[in-house]
Amino acid sequence: MTEVSSLTGRLLVATPALADPNFDRAVVLLLDHDEEGSLGVVLNRPTPVGVGDILEGWETLAGEPGVVFQGGPVSLDSALGVAVIPGGDGGDTAPLGWRRVHGAIGLVDLETPPELLASALGSLRIFAGYAGWGPGQLEDEVAQGAWYVVESEPGDISSPAPEKLWREVLRRQRNELAMVATYPDDPSLN
Repeated sequence: MTEVSSLTGRLLVATPALADPNFDRAVVLLLDHDEEGSLGVVLNRPTPVGVGDILEGWETLAGEPGVVFQGGPVSLDSALGVAVIPGGDGGDTAPLGWRRVHGAIGLVDLETPPELLASALGSLRIFAGYAGWGPGQLEDEVAQGAWYVVESEPGDISSPAPEKLWREVLRRQRNELAMVATYPDDPSLN
């Protein structure tokens, strides 16, 4: 079996060529990636549903906009919490109810009383559903040119303008990917 180099904590940025409407201009944070498959959440798909409408007590900890995000097409009836712990990228002890994914980014156990995490969280997003890939599936999609793989930044999770995240992530790249940020929404209008 081929060894898989982990992409956990990195971003998948949909290329303009990706035809799946679930991922049009999507920015996906990979929460888990190994030989068994991959799991991530789409960072730039806010819904009109307020966090407090489905998870009472968590709305005060969620960043703006204080809505639930559609994390992907799988298990839309489940919720995932992703949060950044300021200064949490070192070897220090993680707060109760938070599990490190990569650096200062981690998963929040939404069964934990929110008040136990309130003082530790720097930013929190709630996602309905997730994006998932079977063994080797993501690697194949990357090889076929469906995704750009880039480094994440803790601020990506809490972008106050998620609709601009695709262009912002591409624009900050120090290579030809920065030019892709100028790709028109509808190339047929050029």
